[in-house]
Amino acid sequence: MDQQFWDELYGSREQLFSGAPNGVLVTEVADLPPGQALDVGCGEGADALWLARRGWRVTAVDISLTALRRAAATGADTADRVAWTRADLTSTPLPAEAFDLVSAQYFPLPKQPDHTVLRGLLAAVAPGGTLLVASHDLADLTTPHEHGFDPNDYYQPADIAGLLGAGWTVLTNETRPRTAPAPPGTQHTHDTVLRARRLR
Repeated sequence: MDQQFWDELYGSREQLFSGAPNGVLVTEVADLPPGQALDVGCGEGADALWLARRGWRVTAVDISLTALRRAAATGADTADRVAWTRADLTSTPLPAEAFDLVSAQYFPLPKQPDHTVLRGLLAAVAPGGTLLVASHDLADLTTPHEHGFDPNDYYQPADIAGLLGAGWTVLTNETRPRTAPAPPGTQHTHDTVLRARRLR
């Protein structure tokens, strides 16, 4: 699942996703005051644009240039509030304590024995800031894994919650019904959600 994989996937159709922001983001962030946000795996930019249009300044990161170009074209009205950034988080470090919100919606982050990339993601949350992670409920995955993708090889929200130390407060760590219909051809009826606040 490298840059070529994602560029080919996005390039295979004019629009890969609905263009609507993720329901978990809308539900969990509506009560937060705008600040600096990091949108991890921003894709075609629906989440980043939703945040920017509500006053956030957003660093929107994705590995796919195809997706980023599409997002920038869609969000021309937010050009001064969104920095579309091509990066592979497995090799590109994030700035520490830089973001009031770090949002990772259905982002496939591979597990590592030392959790280096994940710890870098957590460190990017500023003191007082929010970490928001959403994934598909593994119980919904009943078909063989496509492209050799095994979800157990990737961090789930509960895995991340278990790695948070004393400097965090977990506000939400649960499975809930999706607020939008499942994507075509899938059975994703539930999300797993982690929302945590960094204390220091």
